[in-house]
This record gives sequence, structure tokens and C-alpha cells, in this order.
Amino acid sequence: MSYTALYRKWRPQTFEDVKGQDPIVTTLKNQVCSGRIGHAYLFCGTRGTGKTSVAKIFARAVNCEAPVNGSPCGKCASCLQIAAGNSLNVMEIDAASNNGVENIREIREQVQYPPTEGKYRVYIIDEVHMLSTGAFNALLKTLEEPPSYVIFILATTEVHRIPITVLSRCQRYDFRRITADTITERLKELTAAEQMPVEERALRYLAKAGDGSMRDALSLLDQCAAFHFGETLTYEHVLDVLGAVDHQVFRELFQAIRKDDVKGCIRTLEEMVVQGRELSQFVVDFIWYLRNLLLIKTAEDAEELFDMSADNLALLKEDAKLADENTLMRYIRILSDLSNRIRYASQKRVLIEVALIRLARPEMEEDLDSILERLEKLEEKAEHGALTAPGSAGAEPYPSGGTAYYGSGDMTADRAAVAAPSANQPAAGSGPQTAPEPRVVQLPKAQLEDLNLIRNEWGKIVRSMGMSIRPSFRETVVEPAGDSCLCIVFQDKMNFSMGSRPSVLGELERYVEQTYGKAMYFKARLRETGERIDTRYVSDEELKENIHMEISIEE
Repeated sequence: MSYTALYRKWRPQTFEDVKGQDPIVTTLKNQVCSGRIGHAYLFCGTRGTGKTSVAKIFARAVNCEAPVNGSPCGKCASCLQIAAGNSLNVMEIDAASNNGVENIREIREQVQYPPTEGKYRVYIIDEVHMLSTGAFNALLKTLEEPPSYVIFILATTEVHRIPITVLSRCQRYDFRRITADTITERLKELTAAEQMPVEERALRYLAKAGDGSMRDALSLLDQCAAFHFGETLTYEHVLDVLGAVDHQVFRELFQAIRKDDVKGCIRTLEEMVVQGRELSQFVVDFIWYLRNLLLIKTAEDAEELFDMSADNLALLKEDAKLADENTLMRYIRILSDLSNRIRYASQKRVLIEVALIRLARPEMEEDLDSILERLEKLEEKAEHGALTAPGSAGAEPYPSGGTAYYGSGDMTADRAAVAAPSANQPAAGSGPQTAPEPRVVQLPKAQLEDLNLIRNEWGKIVRSMGMSIRPSFRETVVEPAGDSCLCIVFQDKMNFSMGSRPSVLGELERYVEQTYGKAMYFKARLRETGERIDTRYVSDEELKENIHMEISIEE
């Protein structure tokens, strides 16, 4: 006897065998038990989710002589005939090849005759969206008022192509994609019944590759089992047969992109080509990997959304720290566009290499996302001391232990200032001029601590903001503005109009409170023309220690 594919051999025979469609199954079983059976049904959903299988089970159930809890008994003459395909009461029609008006006219003529055996004549029209406009029109009247013994079951994967006049005459049931867990459990049952040794990790990957389709997952299992016949089917075997890539490869590729290592990216792709991996699947899986990183960055309690081990989840969290949300969204957009173009391309490898270069070198592009990513990288280099401002080579940005402050601003009533004397200051016009000493301002200890905390973390705080807002905080400085209050000084009018919005300042306040446990308030102002930016803020003790003189406080 010839071999029967797994998806055909294990096609559901009763409602209890149907997996992942519990609401639909329960409704249909209740209709059979109560006798409240409709005349027209529309089963819609993606491929491999059980539409045709449920239609056949329902056709047997309504004609079964002794249904069991709404399911066909599978033993009576009617059930056996329908299962064998010998019954004249159940007609299965492929609308892809029988889509003309004449085919529908044949159905209209047949429905005039009641069934010779059983209770109902059931017409299952598969891929009904392929019917022509004339065929749909010819079906309307019969579909709306068929004889009492006729049931129509229409099945389609493209419900949007069904005329609204047909939709309104049917009970619609939407078949959902089957979850990976449900498919995995079903594969375990089948492999155990088939006495097929297989690793659970391999089954999980096959369930994920099925993309919500039980039939696709079973077909992939059939393919892998045939290739490694007589062996234990392992995770590595599945990757080899499907041309897929292990999770570790995506980590290495992502880290190379974040390091601007184009050579490393090309080498990783070269290894995939040498190993014979399917490049289209490689791109799809990498998009999925980036999607997981984005969820880690944006969703609360994202761990519940991932079907992976604790070790892999920990590695995923480490990688998520390497890029912000907007950068990841840029990567996904580029690769999604690539996935659409690569399907029919003859030079898939070249297209992938170009996309990887675009990811690693945003300076090659001029779109807003690339510019924002370049700004982010410059800010990171500046924070780690890799960049210096023009004309400031060798300058100490925060002298006196980090208490220097760029920008002076108005002094409030709750603080007093003293001017530190400058020794040997030359008179005007008397020889070379030296840079004036910075202004020194005394602050209460608590205010100084808050100021130093925010200024030391200012780069990190700004980077936590959205990419659309972050550039407006370039060249900003922070100055004290009273108890638990700081003022942000902007150099540019446009940046000031963006960064001084209450919603932006409120976001800053929430971030500082959540991260540092400080309930602080922010306000903003624009730097005045000619205003000095070298004011130093010190405490009373530090000021005495540095200038060695008595301090007099101006009232």
C-alpha cells in the first residue's frame, strides 16, 4: 500500500480531534445536539487551520444516525459512506476549477431532489472566493432560501473577496491560527503513535515554522522524518532540512551590526550560504529575532510572550540593551522591505549584503531614522570621551571635582553669590588678555547634590528619551533653580520650543523619579546672547577650601 502523508492520515475524524478551534467546535456540536442547524455557513481563516476538516465532520454529524455529544459516531452506515466518499448526500466542490455560472446552475438543479438516505444534502464549496461574479449572483437565491434538507458550507482563505450579499446570508466562523503550544502537543501525540523518536525542541521549532497551520507543521515533520529516516529527529536535523539558522547566529549578526562591523556581517552571511541555508527564511527569522528585542524594550512583563528557555531569554535581554526602540524599528523596516523584494529576486545574497551594510552604516542614508541613529552613536562616543568639542582639546569639562557648570542664568532669592577675586588681573588694554575666572556660586548642600547627580547622568537621561525628542536636547546644560528644581538652558530657539513643552518636561520628571528616586521639577529657558557658561557651583566648605578666605554672604 502506498504511503499516506501524515496530514492526511491524521486528519480529524470527530470534533474532539480538532485542535485550537474550541469556540467553533462547541457551537457546531450544540447545534447538532439541539437540532438548530443553519442552512449556510462560511468558514474563513488561514490555511491549515481545519476549515475543510470541520466541514466534513459537520456533514457527517448532521447525517449521523446516533451522534455522540454532537460528534458523528463513525460506525453507522451514513458515517461510513461519507467517510469513504461514497455518499451522494455530501458534495465537495473545488471552486478554483468549478467557478463558472454553469457549475452553480448544476447545483441549483441538484438541490431540487431530497436525499435518498440520511437527513441533509451538504454542499462543501472550497476556496469559494474563486467563483466568478456571475456564479456568485447565480448562487444568491438558492443560498438565501434553499430547501430544508440542504446545507451549504463555504470555505475560504480570502474572506475579503466574498461579496457582502453572500456574507449576509451565512453564519460566519473565523478559524484562528493555531498556537505553537497546541501544535507541539499534537505533534507529540502523532510521533508517539507513529513510534517516531524526536526531540521536543525539534517539535517546537516545527510548530513555530508552521506559522499557525497544523497542516504545514505536519508536512514539515513528514519532510524531516523522511530525510533522517530511522534516526532520532533532533533540532539540528530540522535546521539542516529546512535551511534554517540557529538563534546564536542572529546574536552574532546583531552585535556585528551594532559595532558597525560590516566585515563581520558579510562573513556571517557567507557561513549561512556555505551551509546551504535558505536566505529568504534567514531574513524572516532575523526579523522575528529583532521583533523579540523590540518587545523586550517596549512591553511590560514581555517574558510571558516568548516561548524560549530562561537562558535564551537572558541572552535576549542582554542584546536588547545594545539598541533603542527606534533603531530596532528602523532595522525591522529595512528587512521587511527586503523580505518583500527577495522572494522573486535572482541575486538574493547581494540584496541581503546591501541591507546589512545599510543597517551597520546609517551614515550612508539620509532618511530621518538614519540621522537619528547617527546622532545617538555620536552621543554615546561623546559620553565615553571619544569626542571633544571644537576648541576644547585638553580642556577639563568639569573642573573642581565635577562642580563646574556651563551657563549662568538668573539667580533666585534662595541662593547667594560671591565673586571669587582674580589675582594679578591685568588692566584693560595692558598687554595680552587672559580668560576671566569663572564665576563661583554657593549652593545649599542638598541643592548641590541634586545638581551634581543630574549633571553627571545628563547624557544617560537624554538618551532615554525618544529619538524624535532627543536631538532637541543637544548642547543643553542644567542649572539650579531652587529646592528640588532644575532649569534646562537651551542654546537654540527651535530646540527650546521642542524641549520646553510640558509633556517633555513631565517625562523627564517621571524618568528621574523612577530611576533615581528623586522627586524633582524641571523648567526651561533660552540662553541669552553673550551669557557666560562657565559658572561653578560649590558648597560653603568647598568654597572656603579652594579660595582660602572668609566668605561674606550678600543679602
